[in-house]
Amino acid sequence: MTQIIGIIGSGLVGKAVARLAVAAGYHVVISNSRGPETLVGLVQELGPLARASTVEEAIESADIVSIAIPLATFEALPTEKLAGKIVLDQTNYYPGLGEFRRADLDNGELTSSELVQRHLRNAKVVKGIHNLGWIHMEGNARPKGDSRRTTLPIAGDDVSAKDAVTRFIENIGYDVVDAGSLADSWRIEPNTSIYFTPYTPEIPEGLTEEEAKKAYKQPGEPLSPSEARKLIETAERPSPIGGTLESMPPVHVALFLELASGDTIKK
Repeated sequence: MTQIIGIIGSGLVGKAVARLAVAAGYHVVISNSRGPETLVGLVQELGPLARASTVEEAIESADIVSIAIPLATFEALPTEKLAGKIVLDQTNYYPGLGEFRRADLDNGELTSSELVQRHLRNAKVVKGIHNLGWIHMEGNARPKGDSRRTTLPIAGDDVSAKDAVTRFIENIGYDVVDAGSLADSWRIEPNTSIYFTPYTPEIPEGLTEEEAKKAYKQPGEPLSPSEARKLIETAERPSPIGGTLESMPPVHVALFLELASGDTIKK
């Protein structure tokens, strides 16, 4: 297996994807809006399978391009450069954070991934690895056959692109279920039953703040493919649409505020 994963965004999520990809034997080309010189330390940590580049170089060299950026910056993605590429959309709509808000998303006229696909009109967008935080993205990953391997959903309109993304996610440590088209991807967006909560551990009462943070960093209980499908099939569209920090465990928000830095962080 010699495939190249291009990552746009070097925040907490982008780094987590890079670590998982390298551990699975993928070559990684990581980029951000500040330039490759800001990624020297990260590339040294990731090892010989990783290198830093400009956004354009990451796109050109990649078999799959992961966009690990805030949804608010989607219009900065180079449409023509991404034409024909498989794009793994890890963005989420959080209208309460910052000033990014759109009526077509609020009204359910579009899902956030349909918005990304509309901008990247000739790319093959697949929603995935967006519904769990960076901590559990790494901590929950398990090899095939492990009894504690859990399941992630994807959605997309291109069958071959979904197949490629499925193989990637399976190789980095997860089972995969298909949630349907990009129009159906509301079923796996923030504040649905398969978003975030199934991948986090329960925190016992009575812990100190530091004890709670330590407990929270442990893997969540595994979610089987059949359980994941049931959550998707029985999903109800949230009202209002979009994620909120209030819906997150307070310990997650505290860890996020501690660690978040730079201009490409989400979750």
